[in-house]
Amino acid sequence: MLMPRFMMVAAGLAAGLAGGGVRGGEAPLPGIELNSPIVCLACIDYAEHLRQAGFTVTVARHPESDMPAIKRRLQVPQDLEAVPTAVVDGYFIEGHVPAQDIKLLLEKRPTALGLSVPGLPLGAPGREVSTPTCETGCTVLEKESGGTRVRREPFNTYLVLPEGRTRIWWRH
Repeated sequence: MLMPRFMMVAAGLAAGLAGGGVRGGEAPLPGIELNSPIVCLACIDYAEHLRQAGFTVTVARHPESDMPAIKRRLQVPQDLEAVPTAVVDGYFIEGHVPAQDIKLLLEKRPTALGLSVPGLPLGAPGREVSTPTCETGCTVLEKESGGTRVRREPFNTYLVLPEGRTRIWWRH
């Protein structure tokens, strides 16, 4: 049975958006070095999100007091800081930036320092399951019900330009 052309295009787009890693002769994705505080369960979930998208992720755990120096070295603007700070192919990735945003950055290769999702927005990768009482951004079980509760809030991924200015890279 022949598939109508529009269905073939739609199937191809869906496969491209869902996939990661090496597809159809594409080069493999570069590795990501994820720097995070020693105890951050949301960062563990975020690393898994990146792996699921096809990235090879190396996690470097640091005392929380060391994180500001890492951010300064990579030139992350203070008002765009989050908890984890990653490096991929010469760009910084600050916070829980969705893997698709990183893939687009690597495809387009803009002149920029990196991407940032400031703070800890609920619904960002690694922050999909959370409790409103956790101030550190950890993925935890609700004490009252013993289960988890899904919450989302809109957030932006920002492209950080060399002089520190930003522009919205993607809205979520």
